[in-house]
Amino acid sequence: MYNSEFFFQAFIFLAAAVISVPLAKKLGLGSVLGYLLAGVLIGPYVLGLINYDTDKVMHFAEFGVVLMLFVIGLELQPSLLWKMRKAIFGLGGLQVLITAIVIAAFAMLFGFRINRAVGIGLILALSSTAIVLQTLTEKGLLKNTAGQSAFSVLLFQDISVVPILAIIPLLAAMGAPVTIAESQLNEIAGFVSLPGWMQLLIIFASIAVIIVGGQFIARHIFRLVAETGMREIFTALVLLLVVGIALLMNKIGLSPALGTFLAGVVLANNEYRHELETTIDPFKGLLLGLFFVSVGASINFKLLLENPSMILGFTILLIVIKFAVLLLLGRLFKLRKGYDYLFAFLLAQSSEFAFVLISFSQQSLLFDEKTAGLLMLTVTLSMAISPLLLIFNDKAVAPILSRKQNKREPEWVDNAENPVIIAGFGRFGLAVGRLLIANKVKVTIIDSNPTNVEVLRKFGFKLFYGDVTRPQVLEQAGVKNARLIILSMAEYDDAIKVAGYLRKKYPRLKIMARAKDIYHTFEFFRQNVETVQNEVFSSAADLGEKALVYLGLTPYEAYRATRTFKHHEKQVINDLYHSWKEDESNFIQDSRRFSEQLAEILETEKEYGIHDSDYAWDVNSIRAESQQKNSD
Repeated sequence: MYNSEFFFQAFIFLAAAVISVPLAKKLGLGSVLGYLLAGVLIGPYVLGLINYDTDKVMHFAEFGVVLMLFVIGLELQPSLLWKMRKAIFGLGGLQVLITAIVIAAFAMLFGFRINRAVGIGLILALSSTAIVLQTLTEKGLLKNTAGQSAFSVLLFQDISVVPILAIIPLLAAMGAPVTIAESQLNEIAGFVSLPGWMQLLIIFASIAVIIVGGQFIARHIFRLVAETGMREIFTALVLLLVVGIALLMNKIGLSPALGTFLAGVVLANNEYRHELETTIDPFKGLLLGLFFVSVGASINFKLLLENPSMILGFTILLIVIKFAVLLLLGRLFKLRKGYDYLFAFLLAQSSEFAFVLISFSQQSLLFDEKTAGLLMLTVTLSMAISPLLLIFNDKAVAPILSRKQNKREPEWVDNAENPVIIAGFGRFGLAVGRLLIANKVKVTIIDSNPTNVEVLRKFGFKLFYGDVTRPQVLEQAGVKNARLIILSMAEYDDAIKVAGYLRKKYPRLKIMARAKDIYHTFEFFRQNVETVQNEVFSSAADLGEKALVYLGLTPYEAYRATRTFKHHEKQVINDLYHSWKEDESNFIQDSRRFSEQLAEILETEKEYGIHDSDYAWDVNSIRAESQQKNSD
C-alpha cells in the first residue's frame, strides 16, 4: 500500500539530523557541520543506510537555497541593494575574475590544457551560497561588514553562473571538434543557444514580469487568499510563487536562486512580508538541512582512499588560493578589525553550483570522467571543511587580531564608586554624557575604541579604554556599586549580550539602552530592559515639528502634535512588542491600527485649547504668538 523503503529512507535522514545537529551545536560546531557529519555517517561509505541516489536528493534539496535567497530578499529594501552595487559588481567581479585566473594558472602547472584549466578556474571560483548564508544567519553576521561583503560576492557569483554555462561549450570546442547535442545544451543551459539579442530580450521581459507582478499584482492576490482564513492555501500560494519563479529562471538560463532573490526584494515593502517569511521558514530549514546531509553522504571515500594525498592536497590548495585572494580583496576594499579574515574564511570553499557546472562540463566533453570525479570530491571536501575554518577563525584568529588591534589593556578605573556607567561614548553616548556631567552627575565612561578615547580626552572628557563585553571590565568599572548603566555603544549585538549578562548577574541594576530600530528595542525588552531609546526617534520627531511649523502650524500647535505623537508612541510600543512576540504576522496590522488611532487623537485634540499638561510652554510667549497672529 505504501512505499516502506521511501519512508525508511526519510526516517534515516530525519533521525540523523535530529541526533547530529543538536550534538554539534552543543559542542559549538554549528548546525551546518552537524548536518554534514550526519550525511557522512549514514552515507554509503560508513553505515550505508542510504540506498537512494544522493545526487538526486541533492538536486531536490538545492531548492532550500532558492528559498533562502527568497527570504533574504524579503529583508532587503531595493534602496539598500542599490547602495551595495559597488560591492556586488566591484568586489564580486574582482573575486571571480582573479580567483579564476589564479586557479587556472595552478591547473596548467599540474598539466591541464588551457581550456580545461580555465573551466576549472571558473567553476572553483564560486563559493557556497547555502553554507555561507546559513552560517551568517545562524551567527547573526549577515548585517555586519564582512557579512554584507560576503553576501555581495555571492550575489555576483549567482549572476556569473549564466555566462559560465555559455562559456563551457566554447572551452570544450577549443580542445577538440566536439559536437554537442542541442537538446543536451538546452537541458542544462536553457536558452544559451539562442541569439544574444533574443536572450537579453527574454531575460529583461522575465525580470519585468517579476517586478511588475510583485509591485502591483501580488498584494491583491495575497489579500484575497488571506481573507479565506485558510493558512494551508496561503502556504500553497507562497510555494507556488517561489516554484514558478524558479522554473521561469531555469528556463531562461538564469539561476533560480537569483530569480527568487529578486522577487523577495520586490516584495520587501509588501505588507504580507512577515507572513511570507514565517510560511517559508520551515521549508527552507528542512531543505537546507537535507542539502547538507546529501553533501556529506556524497563524499566518495573510495576515491579519497585511492588518492588521499592528491585529493586532500588539491582541496587545501583550493582553500588557500581562495583565502589569499579574498583576504587581499578584503583589504583592498578596506575591511578592517578582523572583518577581512572573516570575509576570507567565509568564502574559501567551493559552491553547490559547481556540481551542476561540473556535470555540464563532463557532458560537454570538457572534462573526462576522472577529472570530473576529482573535482566533485574536491568541491565536496572544501564545503565540508568550511565550518571548521570558521571555528578556527572564531577560536584562534579573531582573538589574536583583537589583541593586536587593541594593544592597550583595559585601564584601571580610579573612580569605581560613580553611580553611572556609560558604555560607548560615540555621538549618542557623548550627548548623554554631556547632559549628565553638566548636571554634576559623576559618570564612569568606558569605550572600546582607543582612538576615540584619545581624541575625546583632548576635549576634557575622562574616558577609560575597555571592552564592556568582558565581565572583568565591568567589574573594574564598578558595576557592583553603580545605580545605572547606559548601553550607548554602536555594536548592537554586543549591547544585547551585555544587557542579558547584567540582568542575570545584577538584577537590581537599572539598565538604559540605545536601540537602532523597533526590532532592536524588542530584543532589549526580551532581556527585561524597559528603558530603551531609539537612536533616531526623538531627533526625527523634533525635525517633524519644525516641518509642521514651516507648513503653517503655529509653534505651539506643532509642539503639541509632536508631544502627543511621542506620548502615543511610548504607550503603544509595549503592545506592539507583545504582538510581535506572540504572533509576528499580526505585527504590521497592529502597527497600522495604532497609526490610525494616533491620527484620530491628533484630530480630536485640535478642538480643545491649551492643556494643563503643556507645562513646558511659556504662557507669555503663547499670548504674544496669538496676538501676532491676530494682527496679521
